[in-house]
Amino acid sequence: MSASPDLIMIQFLQWVAARPRRREDVLDAWQSSCPRFPVWEDARADGLVRQCGGEAGEHRVELTERGRTVLGRA
Repeated sequence: MSASPDLIMIQFLQWVAARPRRREDVLDAWQSSCPRFPVWEDARADGLVRQCGGEAGEHRVELTERGRTVLGRA
């Protein structure tokens, strides 16, 4: 990841940080014109977000420590 994340990445991290998000909500809200490279996939690849189990077997998406650090510096 570059030293200064793109605005779209900052917006995504803010959105995830605002409240708990289900994986399905992330996929729905952050669709890309190129399905191979949505912003949330870049965030996962850069270690900024992670998926974890939620209630009733849901998959949650949340910021990692690195994601919180990047967002805090933005």
